[in-house]
Amino acid sequence: MGLVFGKITVETPKYEVLKSTSDYEIRRYAPHVVAEVTYDPSEMKGNKDGGFTILANYIGALGTPQNSKPEKIAMTAPVITRTLPEKIDMTAPVVTKSCGDRQKVTMQFILPAKCSNAEAAPRPLGERVVIREEGAYTYGVVKFSGVATDQVVNDKVEKLKKSLERDGYKVAGDYLLARYNPPWTLPMYRTNEVMIPVE
Repeated sequence: MGLVFGKITVETPKYEVLKSTSDYEIRRYAPHVVAEVTYDPSEMKGNKDGGFTILANYIGALGTPQNSKPEKIAMTAPVITRTLPEKIDMTAPVVTKSCGDRQKVTMQFILPAKCSNAEAAPRPLGERVVIREEGAYTYGVVKFSGVATDQVVNDKVEKLKKSLERDGYKVAGDYLLARYNPPWTLPMYRTNEVMIPVE
């Protein structure tokens, strides 16, 4: 019942708050290991969250784990997504034309702390899931509740960028969307974060 009301009962990544303002926090995250999948939402029937099932199968959240052990891996929070513009090969001649909204999505599960490096994580079956080590990073972070629609997320990103730049921080990459709750959590109790890497 607690999950419906937003209680977070799983492991979350370790971080240190370097600065806290009314608009955002600056956090330094410790190194960690992620399992990630990159996909075109069109191959998932337009579902931007289509990678969730692939990652959940890898850790065994939906049945037999799809990894080399096979070993169930504890679910953690948040689930992180990053949307990337599609890269297109260079050709000639140069013609200016819109390619529409084709974008790739990368979804990540942060693996439990016991997976201290990529070798400690069970090897995925198949090539879709990639295990990767991430070093320590510093992010500007804003927390919000509700449903993380594209419009809400874009508004949060723009406001956060302006606040960070106003205070002298340099944005050092694309934003991440971190979602901490399952889909059945009531929207008003959901915890979401927009995270922007900063220097």
